Amino acid sequence: MHTILIEPTENPKVMKFVADYNLIPGSLELDRDSDISEIPLAQELFNYPFVERIFITANFVAVAKQDTVEWEHVVESLKNIIEDELLANPRIYLQKKKEMYQIYAEMTPNPAVMKFVSSKLLLEGFVEVKSREQADGVPLAQAIFKEFDFTKEVFISDNFVAVTRDNSVEWHQVMMAVRGLIADYLQNGGEISTIEAQTHENPVEKIINRDYTDDEQKISDILNEYVAPAVENDGGKISLMEYVQSTKTARMLLQGACSGCPSSTATLKNGIEGILKQFVPDLVERVEAVNG
Repeated sequence: MHTILIEPTENPKVMKFVADYNLIPGSLELDRDSDISEIPLAQELFNYPFVERIFITANFVAVAKQDTVEWEHVVESLKNIIEDELLANPRIYLQKKKEMYQIYAEMTPNPAVMKFVSSKLLLEGFVEVKSREQADGVPLAQAIFKEFDFTKEVFISDNFVAVTRDNSVEWHQVMMAVRGLIADYLQNGGEISTIEAQTHENPVEKIINRDYTDDEQKISDILNEYVAPAVENDGGKISLMEYVQSTKTARMLLQGACSGCPSSTATLKNGIEGILKQFVPDLVERVEAVNG
């Protein structure tokens, strides 16, 4: 255990508590208005009402007190707290607010799917876990499946995690718990996926393994420009799988929140079919959904 030496300073209100190693890169000056949410040592010291300010740099913590108490009555208590806290957290890092993951829950058109959106990018591309058995290689999905029996599917893409529940619960009962687990997991540096994410342009092998025809490319371009942003906003993904020229039918692959969504077929019929008929009336008369 590292011992702390007590060292008086020129200022009678300030006492130094010196460690035998460097505590922090740079320096940190804290008062009672500072954000100390990530600094347990400061939280413990400010529990004492007489502590006015804390200064941490190099290998020491300097504490400034009010005149209401004498050092001889409190110095050992403060030393013990600093020793205990440094035992638990040997390094005191500067707060990195920008590293914090803010997670908020967002409804999707599919009542079974809730989207948990992060303030930071999680993945370049996406991974889709369709069942508990398929979660190998996706530690974040494994954590969600392990903690919540009601989880059916997990879809991780860009800055969100879309979770599909079964019928044993309603989202209002479990939403906060799922949000909390995802936030804690990310905050603690948990690994998201060890398998390579699929790219958005080519969501399945069927599409990757062939080039679009000119007609398919026209349809795909319109989808990407007019439809994909709205669908992705709802926690899903849509891609053109194939185009049947003889029946003027465009077959769409739906993934994420869109997959199995009761409103997705209606959305396709009304919205997407309408858009394609408007932009490429000579090519498309019908749209069909294929759930990924």
